[in-house]
Amino acid sequence: MRTIILLALSNVFMTFAWYYHLKYHDWPLWKAIVISWLIALIEYCLAVPANRIGHRENFNLFELKMIQEVITLVIFCVFAVVVMKEPFHWKYIVSFVFLAGAVYFMFTKRFG
Repeated sequence: MRTIILLALSNVFMTFAWYYHLKYHDWPLWKAIVISWLIALIEYCLAVPANRIGHRENFNLFELKMIQEVITLVIFCVFAVVVMKEPFHWKYIVSFVFLAGAVYFMFTKRFG
């Protein structure tokens, strides 16, 4: 559970580092880069321990990556709609259902 919480927190920071500057078109590029890197530093301080703890205690590398990608998509969707005011379309839900299928196969013992 610590791994999931740390990955979720790291992804919040990652999403802000990568995309929040797009809201401010008047920022010079150097400012967007510096602010993004400062936010990304916090993200790395959370992601590295999350992956080390998760790999040592519960998950193999493939499972860690799949967990991280699903968390990233969920957090990105919330960020895009709430913070950036982007529209959410039904085709995104269909895409996420297919990704959820991938997660199911990743963690199902019957197939491995």
